[in-house]
Amino acid sequence: MVVWTKMKCSAAEKWGLPAHELFNQRSRYLCHRFVFPSVIVSVVGGVLFWVLIAGSGWAAEEEPAEVLPNLPLKTGSLVIMGGSERFSHREFWDEIVELAGGPGSKIAVFPTANGDPVKNGGRVIAALNKAGADSFLVPVAWKKVALTPVEAVSDPDLVAQVREATGVFLIGGDQDKIVKALITPEGHQTPMLEALWNVYHKGGVIAGTSAGAAVMSRVMFRDAESVLETMLKGVHFGTEIDRGLGFLDGEWFVDQHLFVRGRFARTLVAMQDQGFRFGIGVDENTAIVVTNAKDVRVIGHKGALVLDLSQSEHDPALGRFNLKNARLTYLDRGDQFDLKTRKVQPSQEKLDDEKLDPKSPEYRPARRRPLFFNDMLGNTTLVDMMGALMESVSPVAMGLAFDGSAARKHSVDGFEFKFIRDDETVAWYTESFGGDDYTIVNLRLDIRPVRITGPLYERDD
Repeated sequence: MVVWTKMKCSAAEKWGLPAHELFNQRSRYLCHRFVFPSVIVSVVGGVLFWVLIAGSGWAAEEEPAEVLPNLPLKTGSLVIMGGSERFSHREFWDEIVELAGGPGSKIAVFPTANGDPVKNGGRVIAALNKAGADSFLVPVAWKKVALTPVEAVSDPDLVAQVREATGVFLIGGDQDKIVKALITPEGHQTPMLEALWNVYHKGGVIAGTSAGAAVMSRVMFRDAESVLETMLKGVHFGTEIDRGLGFLDGEWFVDQHLFVRGRFARTLVAMQDQGFRFGIGVDENTAIVVTNAKDVRVIGHKGALVLDLSQSEHDPALGRFNLKNARLTYLDRGDQFDLKTRKVQPSQEKLDDEKLDPKSPEYRPARRRPLFFNDMLGNTTLVDMMGALMESVSPVAMGLAFDGSAARKHSVDGFEFKFIRDDETVAWYTESFGGDDYTIVNLRLDIRPVRITGPLYERDD
């Protein structure tokens, strides 16, 4: 009897991912959806089944993966840093060393993304060792080291050294170099990447900054243009975006340098293109610490942005990037967040201070000037706007993004941003850290394409 059997991936279904997008700890696909005919022969006198594969071959989307053991249940910690962290800001380095096991912990520093790997890798080693670690450089790099990346990632001594570590640090630079070094052209994990997963699954910490943060999600920005150009032209898998290493929950997309470089908008473009419902972006000199594969805590100078497209809408008829009802949540230093439930826990300093709830009769915003921002992609414009909107009489703030230099000469394409404080929005505020610090939950964002009429202005002289 010929039986048609459909192979499914329980892990993919559990995590809500297409099976062909899910990596396991060896960076091969856990499973593929395929159908094959089989003949089952029953032998009298025992329970013995032989499965004979009929037909000319597999009818698969991709070549089947190697059969591997189940993923270990234990997970370690992630420290995802937004870039430009200060070596003098000890909170980062102390946190990483503590998660790696405390004083004397072995932390493998990978300078793979960097153009000056030995010099800049050495700076990270010094910062970690000052916090008590016994860190060391792993010479997987594209220049200024003795071995090629292909040689280094398969070197048994180097691989063994990393496997024995309790922490890993991926420094900044070009994230594509990290992926190209650690994953083969065929899409398989190298022995070195297996060693990184081994560190994570035995309870160690995987930390990364800038490029080292980008690779934490299963899809990452690879070689993107400016944020505005990304909005205008979109993204393509294999060019502007590509696969990452996937240490973070597969439902989440990661970006870095978020507020300083206005990258929240490009994050939305990538999320919409790849079908991500959730994303998190980390600002410079800031980090999120992820434990238990879901519990997030913000440390450092500024904060992180949670982007929720689970209820958003998109109109293909408009031709260019657009969305309605995206939800933005700003997490400040000390705040906590659950990746599974998406529950926000503000820092104790804010809980002890002021709650800003538009539904409360005690909510009395003071700002009366309309909120309009000419460059929504500017340095920290987004987080400044979010705070201002919570203090504004008007529940709406508007902004634009366009090429101002080109608009001096002629009309240009751009985007309108509309931020709405509605009944789902709530915030907390404190000055305990020496400035204005907010936690802001569930601001609505709509983005639509517009045409900016040019020349934008004329000079009297």
